[in-house]
Amino acid sequence: MSTAHPTHHLKSNDSVSGRMLHVGAPNVGDRRRFNELVDEIFQRRWFTNNGCVVQELEREIAAYLDVKHCITVCNATVGLQLACHALDLSGEVIVPSFTFAATPHAAQWEGLTPVFVDISRQSHSIDPDSIRASITSETSAILGVHLWGIPCQTDAIDEIAKQYGLAVIYDAAHAFGSQNGDRMIGNFGNCEVFSFHATKFFNTFEGGAITTNDDALAERLKLMRNFGFAGMDHVIHLGTNAKMPEICAAMGLSLLPCLEKIQSANQYKHSLYRAHLDTVDGLRVLSYDHLAKTNWQYVVLEVDSQVFGRTRDELMEDLHRQNIRVRRYFYPGCHRMEPYRSQPQNQSLDLPNTERACQRVLCLPTGSDIDEGDIDRVCQAIRGY
Repeated sequence: MSTAHPTHHLKSNDSVSGRMLHVGAPNVGDRRRFNELVDEIFQRRWFTNNGCVVQELEREIAAYLDVKHCITVCNATVGLQLACHALDLSGEVIVPSFTFAATPHAAQWEGLTPVFVDISRQSHSIDPDSIRASITSETSAILGVHLWGIPCQTDAIDEIAKQYGLAVIYDAAHAFGSQNGDRMIGNFGNCEVFSFHATKFFNTFEGGAITTNDDALAERLKLMRNFGFAGMDHVIHLGTNAKMPEICAAMGLSLLPCLEKIQSANQYKHSLYRAHLDTVDGLRVLSYDHLAKTNWQYVVLEVDSQVFGRTRDELMEDLHRQNIRVRRYFYPGCHRMEPYRSQPQNQSLDLPNTERACQRVLCLPTGSDIDEGDIDRVCQAIRGY
């Protein structure tokens, strides 16, 4: 996949100004279209409760992903909770420790026990061998994470799930616009859950969606996100309030047509980081070259302290002093956070690839607010000159 893109994607800023640089500056779409949609929302006086803007966004996302059903929700954490509940899970759910805390929290919130497993050293996605070794008679599901927009090994996970009769949910928070082989992320497992938080590649200010090709599951999810209502005064299922408001859907509709341009700009910026840093001993920029399509949203740096000469944390602290707010995702690993680290089964847990990533990974400033000069500044600071 070519990384040659014109520089007009990037705006010009003073690269030596010392302004604060962040990981994940929000992407903004067509402001005129957004304002038009907002005006229509006010004219209709229909602000929430499955309005026409939400319905249109769901149709557009389903078409974009080539999936049968898209059910928008207020955020991805609640989306994961709904998915666990709608699939009637019980007992244990297998989940990678190297992920955002919301992933296991959603399972624990639903009364399930997260069983933490290791990741692949190269891709940082959940390791199928570690999954297989952790299955017990209490296991009801596998909760995989398409970390950094890199797809899980879905074929291997499907084989394991079929063998043991397990449900499969994918946390696709990082993976909107990414592809797994010839299929878009959103079409795998029983369902997939996307985050549309402001820092994500595609955002609706705050929000999320669940996608599935299972008609019955989609109907349960639609009932559950709206208190179980199947019509006026007609509650037929346990439910909660997980609806996306119209204003958030308007943001999504104004951003969808801009994704290809943003994707291209992300890819170009990623190529600049690699050109600067891949030749530095002890540093590795995570590659997406093997993927058919990704959103290029994350620039993930691995620091080998023995070769580089500084630890990841020393480098992070130095960059923070220079107003470069890099992040050490997902330190220290969920099995080392509460409420999980106090649980007996996690106190002696051996997850070597997770521990390795937690000591090495540093996410670099990205997003629409970052330009070539900013990237030069970050890389010069990392290289020490």
